[in-house]
Amino acid sequence: MSQLELLSDSRCFGGSQRRYRHQARELGCSMVFGVFLPPAALDGEVVPALYWLSGLTCTDENFSQKAGAQRRAAELGLALVMPDTSPRGAAVPDDPEGSWDFGHGAGFYVDAGAAPWASHYRMHSYVVEELPRCVEAALPLNGRRSISGHSMGGHGALVAALRHPGRYRAVSAFAPIASPSRCPWGQKALGHLLGPEDEGWQQWDATGLLAAGRLAWGSAEAGGAPLPILVDQGTADPFLDTQLHPQALAAAAAAAGQPLTLRLQEGYDHSYFCIASFIDDHLEHHAQALLG
Repeated sequence: MSQLELLSDSRCFGGSQRRYRHQARELGCSMVFGVFLPPAALDGEVVPALYWLSGLTCTDENFSQKAGAQRRAAELGLALVMPDTSPRGAAVPDDPEGSWDFGHGAGFYVDAGAAPWASHYRMHSYVVEELPRCVEAALPLNGRRSISGHSMGGHGALVAALRHPGRYRAVSAFAPIASPSRCPWGQKALGHLLGPEDEGWQQWDATGLLAAGRLAWGSAEAGGAPLPILVDQGTADPFLDTQLHPQALAAAAAAAGQPLTLRLQEGYDHSYFCIASFIDDHLEHHAQALLG
């Protein structure tokens, strides 16, 4: 178990907004992540945690600084765990073309199998396995988890829930890249990280997983039923038609029998203004499952 180094600790709505650093074995580098602990956790209770996966170009700080989630999380008694979006450091390969949509800040939450990416770009195993082990061993968390995210992080959250039945109590997403195998962002990233399309792309595509009959099952303790998925998508999102494909996700869910609510939010775009507007709904969606 890697040692957690506390980098900052700021009082927030009676709780604590923290940043930690540790050595991530899955990624082969040092990683920074954020944690919000609600007042209940500071008073000696162990609490459930929502894991939030951010999008392209983001770090661990975008959600903590822009979403406004801490107030309602403090009231509900939820911890928030906010990893970075990719491995970092001089030893970690970056996009050789220097573009913003791949490499550092754009790990795509998959486990890479192609060189030179495979030795570091294992963000899926990091956020699903390694990071929860670390924070649940070191902090007052009770092991009940849910997962959510935005854009690339929404893709990561959906794939994590679909690939790991029983691991999460709830799942949601804002403007997820719902089918990366059919959009330019995803095709570029998966091509680098995984290799040619016939080498398992559909195993990292939420729409493809649903089409293959994979559902987001809840834990046996929580009843073992498919988890209802909540997705918010702005209608003024400039990436809606070219990159996100939420209607394909909804159609695949309906065909597979996966409960999914897709809310089209009129006039909202791809920014954190949309997330801040509806984050309370998502926190309550997660709290209903985590605290029940």
